[in-house]
Amino acid sequence: MKKSRGFPYIPHTEEDIRRMCRAVGVGSVDELLDIFPAGLRLKGPLNLPDGLSEQEVKGLLEKISAGNSTTADYSSFLGAGAYNHYIPSAIDRIISRSEFYTSYTPYQPEVSQGTLQAIFEYQTLICQMTGMEVSNASLYDGASATAEAVLMARRITAKKKVILSSALHPEYRQVARTYLSGAGDGIEEVFYCTEKGTTLPEAVKAVMDNDTACLVVQHPNFFGCCEDVAALADIVHEKKALLIVTVTEPLSLGILRPPGETGCDIVAGEAQSFGIPLNYGGPHLGFMATGGRNSRQMPGRIVGQTIDRKGARSFCLTMATREQHIRREKATSNICTNQGLNALACAVYLALLGKGGLVELARLNLSKAHYLKERLAAVGVKTAFSSPFFNEFVIETEEPAKQPASTASQPSSTERFLKTLLKKGIIGGLSLKRFYPSLDRHVLVTATEMNSKEEIDGYAAVVADVFLKA
Repeated sequence: MKKSRGFPYIPHTEEDIRRMCRAVGVGSVDELLDIFPAGLRLKGPLNLPDGLSEQEVKGLLEKISAGNSTTADYSSFLGAGAYNHYIPSAIDRIISRSEFYTSYTPYQPEVSQGTLQAIFEYQTLICQMTGMEVSNASLYDGASATAEAVLMARRITAKKKVILSSALHPEYRQVARTYLSGAGDGIEEVFYCTEKGTTLPEAVKAVMDNDTACLVVQHPNFFGCCEDVAALADIVHEKKALLIVTVTEPLSLGILRPPGETGCDIVAGEAQSFGIPLNYGGPHLGFMATGGRNSRQMPGRIVGQTIDRKGARSFCLTMATREQHIRREKATSNICTNQGLNALACAVYLALLGKGGLVELARLNLSKAHYLKERLAAVGVKTAFSSPFFNEFVIETEEPAKQPASTASQPSSTERFLKTLLKKGIIGGLSLKRFYPSLDRHVLVTATEMNSKEEIDGYAAVVADVFLKA
């Protein structure tokens, strides 16, 4: 076999391999692999170049990266569950400290007080924002947190039927369906109002019955529209079901009424907006909060505050109803986790901003989005829905007056719209056709504090010059 430079990364000696083969009853590794068709097995070594030194690899990667575009080359108006917010440099500095960066599960409270306190502070902040009484120590992401909330509602109510609003993030709906695929049937969807862009109360009433465990709505929803949570809660509670509110843009809680004050039973969502960067789809941070009476049905861990035998403030795992602590069949979830580092980043971010800073930032996002809407309206762009929104909304893209209607072989007006903006250095939003075929001329647009007035004006100017003068 061709030798490569450097040390071989093969942990087993020839004698190790012979012993393992004897143990499983084969004469060689090739004999072990006979179960695979010959056409799928390599006939020789992979056709790979010789290895490079660290210095050579660094030089090669720098050469390749020099040809890449960076986020600085574009102004982005993307949202849809992952939001571009400024991250104070203090966050990376704090969470990179060795006592945080290398800490893991706090199994031994006497030596994990720092980790436990960080989780406790995170839980406290989540409860303050959502208006709920108890929060767990975080989950994977908003989608899995929502699905876990559905399972939790089924346990609490001992009912099966689950109703999802079609204005809930499409990928969250898919994750919920995946979670429940082995837990019986019972998922139904209720539709949004095509004028307002919010969940139809009459549609909820029509499908609610005595076997309904919960209704799941997103607030603000996938279209950016604010739902009437209190009205939906009244409908749901008439059938002794639970209302789950999903929040994908938690910054909205800086100015919107907390879900816990509107009759919500469980709040689940995504906290990526709070100090966690956008890195090609992750990492994320799922959160969940509920009323105290439901705390024992909450998945994962709950850290509590107590006093030690000397009377000093201390922290412990108050509840840990997961498979690592109790019998698997009694666990509330077998795949939940504590995203400790991300939860810490969230807690540091919120502590740095404080209540006043969070409100101010939320108002800034609100004003940026509404300014963008006004500038686009001034050049003739229509907004799809009439409901109030926070920092994202849906616009309609029309075929240019002198441009023939698109056919199957031609790009649609939305595709041309977004591609033309991209050529001008603007990521113009998310096409909704992939998730909602009937909204084939619609784009979800988001503005945050990261979008300057010049960027917003530039977006409107490109739309006016390219499309409205066509």
